[in-house]
Amino acid sequence: MKAAVTVVGAGLAGCEAALQLARWGLSVRLLEMRPERATAAHQTGDLAEIVCSNSLKSTVLSTSSGLLKKELDLLGCRLLDCARAASVPAGAALAVDKAEFSKIVSQAIDQEPLVNLEVGHLGELPVIENHYYLLATGPLTSEEMVEELGRLTGRPALHFFDAIAPTVTADSLDTDILFRAARYGKGDSDYWNSPLNEEEYETLYGDLISSEKADVHEFDRADLFDGCQPIEEIAASGPKSMAFGPLRPVGLHDPRTGNRPHAVIQLRQENLEGTLFGLVGFQTRLKFGEQKRVFRKIPGLANAEFVRYGQMHRNFYLDTPRSLQRDFSLPDRPDVFVAGQMTGVEGYVESIASGLLSAFKLAARESSRTLSPLPAETLMGGLLSRFLFDKTSAEFSPMNANFGLLPDLEDRVRGKKARKEAKAERAVMALQGWLEANPLP
Repeated sequence: MKAAVTVVGAGLAGCEAALQLARWGLSVRLLEMRPERATAAHQTGDLAEIVCSNSLKSTVLSTSSGLLKKELDLLGCRLLDCARAASVPAGAALAVDKAEFSKIVSQAIDQEPLVNLEVGHLGELPVIENHYYLLATGPLTSEEMVEELGRLTGRPALHFFDAIAPTVTADSLDTDILFRAARYGKGDSDYWNSPLNEEEYETLYGDLISSEKADVHEFDRADLFDGCQPIEEIAASGPKSMAFGPLRPVGLHDPRTGNRPHAVIQLRQENLEGTLFGLVGFQTRLKFGEQKRVFRKIPGLANAEFVRYGQMHRNFYLDTPRSLQRDFSLPDRPDVFVAGQMTGVEGYVESIASGLLSAFKLAARESSRTLSPLPAETLMGGLLSRFLFDKTSAEFSPMNANFGLLPDLEDRVRGKKARKEAKAERAVMALQGWLEANPLP
């Protein structure tokens, strides 16, 4: 007899997972605590409620969001079809009428005989014979479920409030200005370093003090500054505070001048391939547009391509590289799988992708099938199979899909747009090859 699955959370990841599990012939109990139990962000009890922007971003294949949609279509994604049925005019982007989208998703769930929707809260995960759990409870996971996950994974595996610094692509950095070095020469030269003279430092200080900050939800405010100060708050404590803090130049000398700069901003490698670098100590709540404007003034970052902006907000998630197996199950509870933002993905479509892949992994386990890893050349593979399990960075932070997750092309291609088009074409071909080797139901 096939196992049954309880999918906890009927957001984007949970609804996609439920429909995919049914596709594999598994009986699903889809459990959603809303509207019986509200959250601080949701306004309704609707399935797959979109809380913020109604845009699912670009549909152009040479963009990361467009490529991710193409990959999901090849894999038989259900919620993208729902989104297109609820779309509103948005140029080259896929935007939806939020209420209509939730309605269409609800209809898809209701019309699937193997999925049974229930309203209720689950705070414990008892072991049940021939039964799995797939948790997709998102960043506003209930306190009881957080406690249960802490018991199952250990408290260090739980992250509660993002304090994220921006991430940029390696090939957008000006290495004629930056230099490679580790502080005091300890270890390999793992960091790129941006040397600032006194005038450049003062410009950065002034911009951080005067730039517009993003609002923080009331339910985040109490814990906003716990553990990690935003760079603009450090700057506000005094003109020299950054130079004695994250921008301290001690132990670093510019090899081209032999001198120690007035201040140094370090960029730390964030993935194994070395295609992504994060600005060390630059956790921030500046508005995204302000981040691009201010941080592109940093020497060597004039053309920086930001694949993740700094942010600070409530966002419960697991330390996936050190707390989940590669099939998204818990090491000590192989009957418990995790999907969506809890795994460290950011974005609507990324959450849908996570729900789809976690469902695939669970269903394959149940049917004693082995699915080969998604190709590294695909965004699905780069984000969900590689980045989420990359232990290069000791401080794991959520990530959107982006071209920086993909390996370099074998042949040199001139022009950023042409390189992205070539990577997108390669990704589609790689995924088509994967599907031939791993036929799906």
